[in-house]
Amino acid sequence: MAVTRRGFGHLAFSGAVAFGASTSLLSRQSLAEATDQAAVDQAVEALRKALLDRDVDRLRDLLVDELSYGLWPGGRIQNKYEFIGHIAREDPTYTSIAYSDPSITIAGNNAIVRHRESIEAHTRAKRYLLEFGVLQVWQKQDDQWRLLARQGWKPEIS
Repeated sequence: MAVTRRGFGHLAFSGAVAFGASTSLLSRQSLAEATDQAAVDQAVEALRKALLDRDVDRLRDLLVDELSYGLWPGGRIQNKYEFIGHIAREDPTYTSIAYSDPSITIAGNNAIVRHRESIEAHTRAKRYLLEFGVLQVWQKQDDQWRLLARQGWKPEIS
């Protein structure tokens, strides 16, 4: 195929348009991802606050019906209704929940959240302070991020 000066100009223009469109698409994807990351961060904070306040109605809204909530220590797994019942019974009562070293990765309609968690809590018999790692999986449903799964783990000793 012979490329004439006129054909080269058309080819260059087409390439520039394609590059501009792909750059625009990437910018929109990056903006959407940043927006989703901010929304997930807000959902994580709403969960923290709902746990501290024992806000059962807010928890119902933040959790998917298929929730898998893994506790650490102990390794017990709870579904949505078991977990909400656990919080409603004030067993334990959280007095402080703090997160550090957060990371959020958006994967389509899912978000993977990792952080360190420090909690102060008490039961009727015992007061305790725990520090551990947490993995949460959030799912976007009806334009709202809801917790699908959560697992705590013992952090490495460094």
